[in-house]
Amino acid sequence: MYKGSYLINYGIVPNTAMTYTIALVEDDERLRANYVQALKREGYDVVGYSSRPEAQAAFARSLPDLAILDVMLGDEMEGGFDLCRELRQASPTIPIIFLTARDSDLDKVSGLRLGAWDYLTKNTTTLDFLPVRVSALFKMLEALQKPVEAEEKSISSGFLHIQEQRKQVFWRDVQVNLTLTEFWLLVSLVQHPGHVKSHSQLMEAASVVVTNNAIAAHIRRIREKFREIDPQFDAIRAEYGMGYRWVE
Repeated sequence: MYKGSYLINYGIVPNTAMTYTIALVEDDERLRANYVQALKREGYDVVGYSSRPEAQAAFARSLPDLAILDVMLGDEMEGGFDLCRELRQASPTIPIIFLTARDSDLDKVSGLRLGAWDYLTKNTTTLDFLPVRVSALFKMLEALQKPVEAEEKSISSGFLHIQEQRKQVFWRDVQVNLTLTEFWLLVSLVQHPGHVKSHSQLMEAASVVVTNNAIAAHIRRIREKFREIDPQFDAIRAEYGMGYRWVE
C-alpha cells in the first residue's frame, strides 16, 4: 500500500512525517551505497538490498512505494526480471524502474513488457538524474490521487476516448490498460492528430529522458495493447527519421 499523498515535485520533498519508501536492489555494494545516498539526500526513505531473496523477504513483509531493480543479481542473470514479475503480481500499480548495465533493445522491451515504468542504463544515468526521475514518477502518481472534477476533460478521436483526469483510455468502448508513461505518450500524439511528434517532444510529454530506442519500445507496447483489443489497429504511424503521428 502506498504511503503519503504524492505531493512531491521535482527535487522537492514536502516536510511531512510520512516519507516515501524506495527499495533499491543492486548487488554491487559500492553502487548500491551511492544510489541510496543520492536518494536519501532528497528526503526519501531508502532501503538497499543485495539479492533477490533478500528483497523478496522484505517485500513479503511490506511493499515499498517504488522499486529500483538491477537485472543481473549475483549469479541470477535475470533476477531483476523475476523480481519485477513478483512485484507486479503483488501490486499492479507500484512504480518499478530498472537500473542496469544491460542496454540491449531486447532487454529494454522485456523490462517494459513486464510492467516496469522505466528502463535506465547505468552508463547514462547519473547520481543527479536518478532522484529527478524518481520525483517525476511520484509527480505522475500525484495526478492519479487528485479527485475527479465534475466536468472531466476528455479527448476523443475516432474509436478512441481518453478520460484525462482518471488516466483511463478506451478503444471501441474497451479499456486499454496503459502505464503512466504510455498514457502521456498517447495523449501527446492524440492531442494533434496528423502532426508528427519527434522523440524529444514525446520524451518531454512523458517526463522521461531516454533513448530513441526506448521511446520506440514504449510505442511498440502501446500498439500491442491496442491490438489485443482490435487486431486491425493502425492509428499510430512511424515516420522514419522524424517520430510518430496519430492518424484518425
